[in-house]
Amino acid sequence: MAGAAVRRIPAPVRSPLSRPGRRLVAGAAVLLVAVGVAVAVADPFTGGSPAANGSADNAAATSLTTLKREDLSQQTQVSATLGYADASTIAVSAGTAPSNVQQAQQMASAGRSALESARAGLATDRQAFDQARATLAADRLKLAIDCGGENAAGSAGTPAGGSGGSASSTPCATDTQTTAADAQSVAADSAKVQADGNAVATASTSLAAANQSLAAAQSSAAAYGPTSVYTMLPKAGQIVRRGQALYGIGGEPVVLLYGGTTAWRAFRIGMSPGRDVAELNRNLRSLGYGAPSGSGFTSGTEAAIRNFQSAHGIAQTGVLLIGSVVFEPGAVRVTSVTPTIGAPVQAGPVLAVTSTRRVVTIALDASQQSSIKVGDAVTITMPDNTTTPGHVSFVGTVATTPSSSDQGGGGGSTAPTIEVDVKPDHAAATGRLDQAPVDVSITTATVRKVLTVPVNALLALAGGGYAVEVESRGVRRLVGVSVGLFDDAAGMVAVSGHGLTPGQRVVVPIQ
Repeated sequence: MAGAAVRRIPAPVRSPLSRPGRRLVAGAAVLLVAVGVAVAVADPFTGGSPAANGSADNAAATSLTTLKREDLSQQTQVSATLGYADASTIAVSAGTAPSNVQQAQQMASAGRSALESARAGLATDRQAFDQARATLAADRLKLAIDCGGENAAGSAGTPAGGSGGSASSTPCATDTQTTAADAQSVAADSAKVQADGNAVATASTSLAAANQSLAAAQSSAAAYGPTSVYTMLPKAGQIVRRGQALYGIGGEPVVLLYGGTTAWRAFRIGMSPGRDVAELNRNLRSLGYGAPSGSGFTSGTEAAIRNFQSAHGIAQTGVLLIGSVVFEPGAVRVTSVTPTIGAPVQAGPVLAVTSTRRVVTIALDASQQSSIKVGDAVTITMPDNTTTPGHVSFVGTVATTPSSSDQGGGGGSTAPTIEVDVKPDHAAATGRLDQAPVDVSITTATVRKVLTVPVNALLALAGGGYAVEVESRGVRRLVGVSVGLFDDAAGMVAVSGHGLTPGQRVVVPIQ
């Protein structure tokens, strides 16, 4: 190697926030050019031993390391935020106030009374009408007899044995007058019956409308009204599980149940089957109150609700009004509380919550999306510098650009980012910190059982390419190599070259 001049590549300094890249052969070439290596070698792989001091790198102090096969990995270093997954808001649903439900009940009751009164009037008038028609029929029969045959002739002349008298006083004339009066009564009673029928029809229509309004009010009946206030609220950080109170209204608890369906209607006998009823039955069974299976509200559901209400000190109505229970997919962790104790209850947000599932969220540069996939192993570095493993659980596909407010008004980077979520393998190891800054090292590539050397064992050659200096029996020689994957964390690089075998001794500079 007489006359050879080589320059050893310094080991890269690992940055906790370095950008990812697949540092293969082309990447290594860029690195070497950046270092500014200038080597003049006519033919570095021909010739004898190096200089007497055993160094071929400008007399830098060196040591030896062993060439061996091992696994290497490539990491992407990013900043992230440790917290809890599935942020959401628990709100009081809009519903019909108890006073409005009571008003609807009163209107329905008044409608029933009006219909009953109209039906009673119709029955009475129909009875009078029937009686009038019967009287008319009898009088017409009598008229036919008194005014027929000899009676008709006699009625037209002088009364028998007599000396004159009024024809109007005869039975026929009297019957005629009576029959005419009967006919007028029947007509009047018929008109009353017809009017009564119209009144019954009107009352029936009004009652149907009132019952419909009542059914709607009962279906949307809320557990709170204009005068209701919050009597219990949780603290931030509190975890609430199934069957426990989230908050209190008017001295009664609003209880957490598990499920994905919002309680959008009151639970009561007569309601139609649905997913919400199925979830209610499932929760009541899980809590030990004995509800049936299925999606229908049965007498068994009503009995289970009474048991549930008894256990929570609530009036045993067998009905769960809107706002008396809240469905969430699982246990929740309270992050903030909107109202205060004693504040009036209104439809709207009450609690900001998350699940109890730990997650690390990364706002990843969108250009790096292709280098990361679900399942990639990661190492999470906690604020106290301890580490714990995890895996990528979600890689977003929609890029967003941070707003100026997200940058704190400082004009920071506005490059588009995607959301990447990491699930810690051991949630307990992440503690209970929320919104804590952490560093994440994502393993984006791995090679198995490759020959490896420290990065700073690489030598750049003037004619292009790379070499390592191998020592055998006190003799050092350069061996041309191709470089593969760089492992920044370990400071190692995969190499291959003619004549390289595990166990060989390779020269490295002393740091």
